[in-house]
Amino acid sequence: MPANSATHFQKREQQTIGNDARRQRSNGHKQDSPRPADATKIENHHQLVVRATNDAVRDWNLVTDALVWRQGLDTLLGWKVDASSCTNSFWQRRVHPDDRTRVIASLREAIKSDVEHWVLEYRFRHSNGSYLNLLERALIVRGKEGTAERFVGVLMDVTERKQLQDQLLRSQKMEAFGHLAGGVAHDYNNFLTAILGYSDIILGEIDGRSTIAKYINEIRNAATRASALTQQLLTFTQPRMPQSRVLQLNALLTDAERSILPLLGENISVVCNLLPEKNAPHVKIDPNEFAQVIVNLAVNARDAMAQGGTLVLKADTATVPSPSFSPLTADLAPGNYAIVSVIDNGSGMTEDVKKRLFQPFFTTKDERRVSGLGLATCDALLRKNGGRIVVESEKGKGTAVHIYLPTTPSSGSGSFRKTRPSSMPTGNETVLVVEDDLSVRHVTARTLRLLGYNVIEAMRADEAKRCITERPEVIDLVVSDIVLPDISGRDFAKWTRAHSPRTQVVLISGYLPDLTASGENSYPFYLPKPFDPEQLATTVRGALDSAIVS
Repeated sequence: MPANSATHFQKREQQTIGNDARRQRSNGHKQDSPRPADATKIENHHQLVVRATNDAVRDWNLVTDALVWRQGLDTLLGWKVDASSCTNSFWQRRVHPDDRTRVIASLREAIKSDVEHWVLEYRFRHSNGSYLNLLERALIVRGKEGTAERFVGVLMDVTERKQLQDQLLRSQKMEAFGHLAGGVAHDYNNFLTAILGYSDIILGEIDGRSTIAKYINEIRNAATRASALTQQLLTFTQPRMPQSRVLQLNALLTDAERSILPLLGENISVVCNLLPEKNAPHVKIDPNEFAQVIVNLAVNARDAMAQGGTLVLKADTATVPSPSFSPLTADLAPGNYAIVSVIDNGSGMTEDVKKRLFQPFFTTKDERRVSGLGLATCDALLRKNGGRIVVESEKGKGTAVHIYLPTTPSSGSGSFRKTRPSSMPTGNETVLVVEDDLSVRHVTARTLRLLGYNVIEAMRADEAKRCITERPEVIDLVVSDIVLPDISGRDFAKWTRAHSPRTQVVLISGYLPDLTASGENSYPFYLPKPFDPEQLATTVRGALDSAIVS
């Protein structure tokens, strides 16, 4: 080879090596330690994939018991990477005590067997003291003889997904409970309808100042309270349209106290501080929704007083100026407010917990103790009525939750007033009462006869159909229970419309009305049980008068 050609080749070779070196330096590699370009790309790809998931990765040497956290110990779990965290015992101690036995047993079984993969969900303690729900997927690397030598696990935070699953499960349980409660409430409301009906009939026929009248009034008042409890039970389990009413604060709080007493247990006492009657304001809210809020707050307070304590229900008033100088009421519109405070002397809350109180699905309880609506839902219920929830709490010193509701003028409606049949709307039309419960049918028929109506009674839909078929021009109105032994009241109402268009229909039921049900709007006259004679008289007269107008 000519000398000049050799020199030219050497120069080109040196130039190529220099370019490679410069590329390696630009990629962060030392000149004396070159790494293959393909291997670098593969490593970078794996690092990016792992980082993209924000999961934690633990690499456990089963031979030496050394543990290396490849990533996520600090970013996901909040722990510092140091010598103390690089042992398997560090991981074991932070698995939830209730899960530890199950997790370790499953892990040992997988290592002893010949499987290559291990998947399990468990709770792991974050550095802030809370527990995350983790889903760990692991690869078990085995030697030539099948002995496990290395365990590489990827820990994914599935806390939010777990909360959503639990929420769905509770919702399904409540739905099932709702069907059961609905059946019980239907029968229960039949009893109450008879009690209220006969109580009012007696009160209408005796001297209202007599001792007997006072006793009957007490029976009626007890039945009314029982009716309210039934409605609260159904409100928790079945959807319903809110029915806001103007209520006195003291009465609202007294009813709430009755609702929470059975939930608290024997080691918690309740103190109810009411305002003087002349100073008690009125508020407008659905009483059942308000009861839900109070029950939820009371259950939270009960759980915070595991060793017992005192729960205080307190009524008060306040005026929020414009602008409000208090940070607690800064987001309230200026005006006059009624305040209901639920105060406990339990464990209290940390600042971190207080900051997250109104986040959806946030809870400090484990899944076995989670119940109620959650403060986010409670606050939403109050906000739609112009109110707010304000929380004051200190760790170890208890919690005070203040419910602010804007005051409203009194509607003028007081407690129950005896209404005599002579003051109720009357009539002389023919009414067919279809009801399989004997007590309800008799009290309904007796009340309508006292009001002047001609009443025909039927226990089943087939009996009622015969009455209408034989005398369609005679029956002016049908009062039918929605639940009948042979067919549903809605189907019977449709049959009545088809065979006697002039006949009006009033549906009665012990269930909450399903306003979205198919065909419900075709029957605008609905009377929920339990009802009293005045409600029955008003509904029947309204249905008959609507037929005259149309």
